[in-house]
Amino acid sequence: MMQLLARLAVATLVLGLGGCAALVAGGAVTAMATAHDRRSTADVWKDNRLELSIMDVINRDKELALQNHVSVVSHNRVVLVIGEVRTPELKKRALGIIRTFDDVRRVVDELQIREPAPFGTGARDAAITARAKTALLEIVDLPGFDITRVNVTTRDGVVYLMGLVTEEEGDRVASTISQLSGVVRVVKVFEYIEAP
Repeated sequence: MMQLLARLAVATLVLGLGGCAALVAGGAVTAMATAHDRRSTADVWKDNRLELSIMDVINRDKELALQNHVSVVSHNRVVLVIGEVRTPELKKRALGIIRTFDDVRRVVDELQIREPAPFGTGARDAAITARAKTALLEIVDLPGFDITRVNVTTRDGVVYLMGLVTEEEGDRVASTISQLSGVVRVVKVFEYIEAP
């Protein structure tokens, strides 16, 4: 009887909270994801907020949002900007938007001035990212290495690597990923820490 009452209480609480349940679940997922991260939980939240805020402002600029491809990834408040814009003026505008955010420590500009990548490259890039993350699982001989500390982003076959890593970890990750089929180039945007 007590178990039934406990289950009813939990169900009532979840149903009563409605939209809050998603917030609680999202917080739990973030907490689990940051368990091995070398950033503090607060810094992970700042990075997530930065990405969303920057993309919100960029998407309000209809010319940037509808006729170009601009994406940002933030790690430890270092913002990587990737994609394609059609003119130098649009590139300057996109970078200017990013630099208005106080929390941004550094901007890594990988935005290309050219026609946006054709439809279908997104799926190919997602496949490369998935293969890269799988390949990192094979790095088992580096003491303390944890693949969850490496952010892998692929755009048009170029793989961008972010995270707080030792130089040995960074070199090994880049070398492993550079050997995968479909990888055009590997760009290290790592921040290096001392080996423990």
